[in-house]
Amino acid sequence: MPAGTLYRGREGMWSWVAHRVTGVLIFFFLFVHVLDTALVRVSPEAYDDVVATYKTPIVALLEYGLVAAILFHALNGLRIIAVDFWSKGPRYQKQMLWTVLGIWIVMMAMALYPVLGHAVREVFGS
Repeated sequence: MPAGTLYRGREGMWSWVAHRVTGVLIFFFLFVHVLDTALVRVSPEAYDDVVATYKTPIVALLEYGLVAAILFHALNGLRIIAVDFWSKGPRYQKQMLWTVLGIWIVMMAMALYPVLGHAVREVFGS
């Protein structure tokens, strides 16, 4: 195969892109989390206001997105470790990616109610 064509539009390339994007999203969440937690030392009232905004349905959707990013990043990271350190890893990388996606979908379905249940009750009533 010519140099530079290994991941051209295939599953491996999209897995690589998704891994980088989810990593950046998780980094920014952690950055904001550190800032909002530090706010309690500056102004407890402002901290309470920020925490109150976290209880809105829109933030619940963002939390679900965070769960999606963390789960994919973690599962895909395990796949990358297997590809790198298992002698047969490169041969089975595509099958492992589809397995990761299947596990990710099941886990996201399982996280639906715990993460979004409060938001749904708030929007549509108990």
